[in-house]
Amino acid sequence: MNFISWVILSSKEKDSHEKILLKTKDNQSAEAHKPFLCLVTTSSTSHGPSVQFLSTLISSLLALLIGVYFYHVKRPNAYKRSAPQAGGTWPIIGHIHLFGGGQLTHKTLGAMADKYGPVFTIRLGSHRVLVLNSWEAARECFTVHDKVFSTRPSIAASKLLGYDYAMFGFAPYSSYWREMRKIATIELLSNHRIDMLKHIRAAEVQTAIRELYMIWINKRGAETGVVVDLKQCFADLTHNIALRMVGGKRYLGASADCEQGEARSCQK
Repeated sequence: MNFISWVILSSKEKDSHEKILLKTKDNQSAEAHKPFLCLVTTSSTSHGPSVQFLSTLISSLLALLIGVYFYHVKRPNAYKRSAPQAGGTWPIIGHIHLFGGGQLTHKTLGAMADKYGPVFTIRLGSHRVLVLNSWEAARECFTVHDKVFSTRPSIAASKLLGYDYAMFGFAPYSSYWREMRKIATIELLSNHRIDMLKHIRAAEVQTAIRELYMIWINKRGAETGVVVDLKQCFADLTHNIALRMVGGKRYLGASADCEQGEARSCQK
């Protein structure tokens, strides 16, 4: 059986017919060999722009569906023995629509666990998420399979917003992540380091209370009261504690050691 290749020939006749001919390897016509497939397309000048746009749209959608189909068929079947997936998933967004109501997230997941069991999966967009509602399963994940669950997905948001995975909380499992975890555990979160820096926390809390008291005095709060944005106060307190532990000076507040512009840039 001869190998078959295809050639597209366009004629410039008045009827503008385009024929796709099949040629055999020895340059003979494929019609004599009865090929398996012969595709003939015609185009006429009477077709308007709307018909051409519609045909292009249908062809694009068909190509997209074929590509998605072959992607799912050819990809390795890694989820054959995985946990069951919760129902109610939508295309593209997955189960995100189930968490947009007035019900709290942990109650929604608890209702799913009552229906699908203590271990199941959901889809957040294109990402598959494992949900555990059993302490035995959680202990096994973080003791026996801790290396598997110690990494994070490599997504574009973590790469772009995390300065190419430089942020410890978004970096995937690697030698860099292990070194950063060692530094954070020994130099920042150890009991000895926390006891050494407890005077910073106490001093910052006293400074924050003093600043609130001075605001109350300056605005004569004894007569009318004072409205204070406590969200901003607690945010400044948290940042001052962290930055004094790392940099050794206060960046926010009335008694800051730097300019307000530099402080806000560090806060961002």
